[in-house]
Amino acid sequence: MPIDEAIVQRLMELGTDCEFHAGQVMIHLGEPGSGLFLITHGSVLVRAPEGESEHGPGDVVGELALLTRDGVRSAQVVAKTDVRAIAVDRVTLEREGLIR
Repeated sequence: MPIDEAIVQRLMELGTDCEFHAGQVMIHLGEPGSGLFLITHGSVLVRAPEGESEHGPGDVVGELALLTRDGVRSAQVVAKTDVRAIAVDRVTLEREGLIR
């Protein structure tokens, strides 16, 4: 989902650059949510029980598990193309007051 530019800037300051190859699973359904990804280049497929969606630069994936009570991943995320992203872990997001 797209987010405010100020939050994008903050995530870029806090996170770590990472890369995924086309076809690589970035997030596994049912695993504990340990952080989120801000997509900077490329596109991903989010495969949830309710359907599939495509996301690209400026979108964030993986945030729902950080906001739910059980903290479990509700979808699988797969790199559709080669992807560059900023990874931000749960501890950093909590420390910065971006999640509780």
